[in-house]
Amino acid sequence: MRIALGALTMVFVGTLGLSAQQSIRVLATAKTSTMEKEMNQAAEAGYRFAGVMGGDTAFGGSEVVVVMTRGSQEARLQYTVLATGKTSTMAKELQAAGDAGFEYRGQTVFKSTFGGKEVAVILERDPSRQAERYLYQVRATNRTSTMEKELREATDAGYEFVGLTVGKTAIGGDEVVCILRRKSS
Repeated sequence: MRIALGALTMVFVGTLGLSAQQSIRVLATAKTSTMEKEMNQAAEAGYRFAGVMGGDTAFGGSEVVVVMTRGSQEARLQYTVLATGKTSTMAKELQAAGDAGFEYRGQTVFKSTFGGKEVAVILERDPSRQAERYLYQVRATNRTSTMEKELREATDAGYEFVGLTVGKTAIGGDEVVCILRRKSS
């Protein structure tokens, strides 16, 4: 099921008391492919990713909701959305996106169209500039003490923590799923 939420325009007041107009788009869908398509359409119109959350919405059921913003001088960006219930699949897809110049922007857990729970990851790239290449790691565990140990090992190896989701997933039930990256040499 799909809800068209459209574009909203809001005014935010800056820290110096100056106001700047920022345009907002809210996208909501239960399908990864639809979200990726709509994010790229918004990017063509100058919008960029601002935030993501998965969950039940009042009218759409279980959806991924993405907020995109547009200022006065936005670059034209490209997005890819990855969603899977398997750690190994996410690691492979995330690395392929990293090899293609995409950078991590956000993640969430949501119930997919087919009834399973999946981790969804949003990545972005600016095709007008030379992209940084990253090596990615996905760490998933049921125990926070185990996750802390794994995160320390990864950061000791030069990786930086970039994202976290907690929730019931098909990956392994109630889990902490972390994503880390380091610049590729």
